[in-house]
Amino acid sequence: MAVTDSPSLSTCTVRIERRGGRGEAGARALERHLEAISGVHDVDVSFRTGNVRITYDGGTTSEDAIRDAVRDREVSIQDDSDTGTDDVRSRSALRREAVFVGLTLLGMATGLVTGWLDGPQPLMWAGYGVAYAFGGWYGLKGAVETLRHGAVDIDLLMIVAALGALSIGAPFEGAMLLFLFSLSNTLQHYAIGRSRRAIKSLVEMRPDEAQVLRDGEEVTVPIDEVAVGDVFVVRPGDKIPLDGVVTSGEGTVDQASLTGESVPVPREPGDEVFGGTINESGSLEIEVSRQAHESAISRLIHMVERAQSEKAPTQRLIDRFEQPYVLGVFALTIAAIAIPLTLGGEFTSTFYRAMTLMVAASPCAVIISTPAAVLSAIASGGRQGVLFKGGEHVEAAANIDAVAFDKTGTLTQGDTQLTDVSIRETADGVLTEDGLLSLAAAVQARSEHHLARATVTAAEDRSLGVPDAQRFQSAAGKGVRADVEDSTIHIGNRSYFGTVLEEASIEGLEPGLDRLQSLESEGKTSVIVAREDVDGVTVLGWLAFTDTVRPGAAEMIEDLRSLGVEHIVMLTGDNERVAERIADEVGIDEVQAELLPEEKVATIEDLVDRHENVAMVGDGVNDAPALATATLGVAMGGAGTDVALDTADVVLMGDDLSKIPYVLGLGRKTRRTLTVNLAIAFGAIALMVGTILLRGIPLPLAVVGHEGSTVLVSLNGLRLLGFRG
Repeated sequence: MAVTDSPSLSTCTVRIERRGGRGEAGARALERHLEAISGVHDVDVSFRTGNVRITYDGGTTSEDAIRDAVRDREVSIQDDSDTGTDDVRSRSALRREAVFVGLTLLGMATGLVTGWLDGPQPLMWAGYGVAYAFGGWYGLKGAVETLRHGAVDIDLLMIVAALGALSIGAPFEGAMLLFLFSLSNTLQHYAIGRSRRAIKSLVEMRPDEAQVLRDGEEVTVPIDEVAVGDVFVVRPGDKIPLDGVVTSGEGTVDQASLTGESVPVPREPGDEVFGGTINESGSLEIEVSRQAHESAISRLIHMVERAQSEKAPTQRLIDRFEQPYVLGVFALTIAAIAIPLTLGGEFTSTFYRAMTLMVAASPCAVIISTPAAVLSAIASGGRQGVLFKGGEHVEAAANIDAVAFDKTGTLTQGDTQLTDVSIRETADGVLTEDGLLSLAAAVQARSEHHLARATVTAAEDRSLGVPDAQRFQSAAGKGVRADVEDSTIHIGNRSYFGTVLEEASIEGLEPGLDRLQSLESEGKTSVIVAREDVDGVTVLGWLAFTDTVRPGAAEMIEDLRSLGVEHIVMLTGDNERVAERIADEVGIDEVQAELLPEEKVATIEDLVDRHENVAMVGDGVNDAPALATATLGVAMGGAGTDVALDTADVVLMGDDLSKIPYVLGLGRKTRRTLTVNLAIAFGAIALMVGTILLRGIPLPLAVVGHEGSTVLVSLNGLRLLGFRG
């Protein structure tokens, strides 16, 4: 369960049994039933995906009440907590469907061969009876389920067409229709089920037990009973059971299952590791930082399952189109019978052509074309450490024309290091470099900014004593201040001293600004340190920092251009000279520097006005407003970042820049797949309907064309599971 933006609202997701692979009318009826419950605000339900997502007021109703309401509609609820049982149930259902398909084929063949050989009539009809019973079982269940809710669907079309063929003495054609219809449904369920299993297989990477240290001894404990703060041991070749921080030992960890990184990463004390990854070398002692249900891999699985229930725009359009289209096919069929009979046509041939028309015009391939592709794309991304938070974001990635990057932690490593500590020459000459750094670290210890972390780390490396700071205050994008000992220490950039302290007379400011400009010309990020006391404000010195460009950043930019991205921008709160140096190094088109968080949002809005479809890539924390404003928000390094999972549309579970072109490439490949699928589906319908109206075709040929196109689009969508960029 996840809490929404409003503190009184929560969401829960219930897994239900899919009805015949379709049943959109049943989904709508279940939505209306749940929305009638007091306290329920929003419902998204689909029998096709098996997910029901409900937003409700926890003060008015409860998840248990909602589950009871689902059961009131005689809908079976699946237990998400037992992934293995759910998967066994799914495979069992698929095997049962395959057996029914086999029996249908056997019955159809028995009836056909017996008829050809003029065999016993009871044997022939027994064969066709078996074919109709097993071939129409799931379709009839789906049709009845839909009719109970006052609607019609494709299942009903197929059942009516098969019975129509039987009624005019064409039992083989009807049996063939049911055989191919049930076969295509089984193949569709296999294709979609395989895309689901591709992501569910991640949970198998996490062991069920951990070797926890208790009183100096190793004790085997189920992972659900391991608490935050416990320490467990992982030996070479073992799977890491839970998220945590290395406290002892060194080794390399294979994180491919979570982040998609192909090369194992070194881990030492202080480094974070994630459940479901594999310790390749070295024995590690790890302190648990998250419980099993909060681990990065669990969140990944839950987010992907939620994403699979979020429909892409094309799928939502097709879902709205299904009901009126089916009614239109029934109307066309009735007209194809009534008009020729009114004009004196012969009944049997007229009815046969109408049944052929009904089969040919049925939109099975159209309906399955989008989910087959989008679900496969989401699962493929999940296996590469790329989390799409809904099908709509897969489609959005296909249309991106411009990309904006945050600098620090995205294009650069984010491991900013202090390089210069300089003191302004003063009359007393008492302050030393270590003294200046100690004062700065006292203030920066209260900040989470990357420059602050670098300052504190440098003071720790020098083993400096750091005094306590009081009344810490921060000016976003400008600087910080706090009371240290008997004075106030200010640390800030040019903007800070021009705005926050614009009223003050600052001794040594001009030389300080000149020194900042000199350091920035060297590509360093620089700040001034000043002291404020009863005598006024005095510049004490300067600090300068550098950050390194991520390996592969320039190649990533070139890959984006090869995908057709027209404009690439870098947004940063850093000074313009440093930003320009980074931009020149990696090949950025435009630099927007010295931006406050709200100015980043305004810049994204301007980019959207100019280029329409804009992706923003950031670290998911201080870039959250800009990520939310862009057409597509992409957060880097989401494996350990809660804010990234909550804010962005796409989360890269690792820090691999090559995944950004992968995101856009997968979106574009999905769009091409959807285009091909829809062309196949609508093309087959148009060709067959046109031929039937002009000169007529045999019913078996229409059946083969209809079901063949359905199977073809399913398999074409499944190809996205193998996309590697």
